[in-house]
Amino acid sequence: MKAELEAIAQKMVSDGKGILAADESTSTIKKRFDAIGVESTEDNRRDYRELMFRADAMQEYISGVILFDETIRQKAKDGTPLVTLIEQAGSIPGIKVDAGAKPMALFPGETITEGLDGLGGRLKEYYDLGARFAKWRAVIDIGAGIPTPGAVAANAHALARYAALCQEAGIVPIVEPEVLMDGDHGIERCYEVTEYVLKVVFSELYLQRVCLEGMVLKPNMIVPGKKARTQASVAEVAEKTVRVLKSTVPAAVPGIAFLSGGQSDEDATAHLDAMVKLGSLPWKLTYSYGRALQAAPQKAWSGKAENVAAAQAAFTHRARMNSLAALGQWSSEQEKKKAA
Repeated sequence: MKAELEAIAQKMVSDGKGILAADESTSTIKKRFDAIGVESTEDNRRDYRELMFRADAMQEYISGVILFDETIRQKAKDGTPLVTLIEQAGSIPGIKVDAGAKPMALFPGETITEGLDGLGGRLKEYYDLGARFAKWRAVIDIGAGIPTPGAVAANAHALARYAALCQEAGIVPIVEPEVLMDGDHGIERCYEVTEYVLKVVFSELYLQRVCLEGMVLKPNMIVPGKKARTQASVAEVAEKTVRVLKSTVPAAVPGIAFLSGGQSDEDATAHLDAMVKLGSLPWKLTYSYGRALQAAPQKAWSGKAENVAAAQAAFTHRARMNSLAALGQWSSEQEKKKAA
């Protein structure tokens, strides 16, 4: 089992490939569809995800796909299970298993991610449906007096319990402690909080006997809050992110797949590329983007069957740019070539 988990984790962080986060809840994808004037019906959600899973990007640039509960059970228009389309592209199906961040009792302004109850049974079902990795997101906000040690500890413990249950079920856990970029804090504050959170998370993973070689870390990058007075250069984000990871993430972890966390498409790509260009690191660096891979194809598609090819091309372009970034071979000139 340990060897299988390690092999899957290594495949998830294959050179030049990243993970597509297509696990938006029904309410989140409704917001995305509202923005492009598309009704969020089960068929429309299926059609949209099917167009991505049939795109050229899947074979070339995507190592795995995080799915929502509805999607892992859906069939394509021709009756093929969507999971089969992902597997046929040589990609690994995964599943989001947390039940979302809820307000934490006695901790105003902070949340705890729920979903541990009955998780063992759900993981077994998801394994039978084809999932070989899972995702659980803990949300840490920065504000006046937060995060508190109590909220960080509770979220880290839940992440570690989830990871242990996954590995017991033969599923690789993506461990996602996201320090949000909302707010007006500077880059130093993001660094300080992220360092603290990661140290607590890895301490909990150790206590819960999680095999580090059989997991993937999905952290935020070190960026200032969206409302901060000064924004940071690409070089500063890359340097600080790599520095914090070197001080907190054991070398046994096979790979780190960043979340985009509200950055623009191109910023997320540029930051990843700059980190990889910093040179030799103990773990692979890659991407696990949702919006930063999907915003362009969603807009190109806009719910129309005649736009499927254009949407697939937009998705493949964004995936290719991020693949180049994960190899340290991206440049803004390549972005412009496509735009021209």
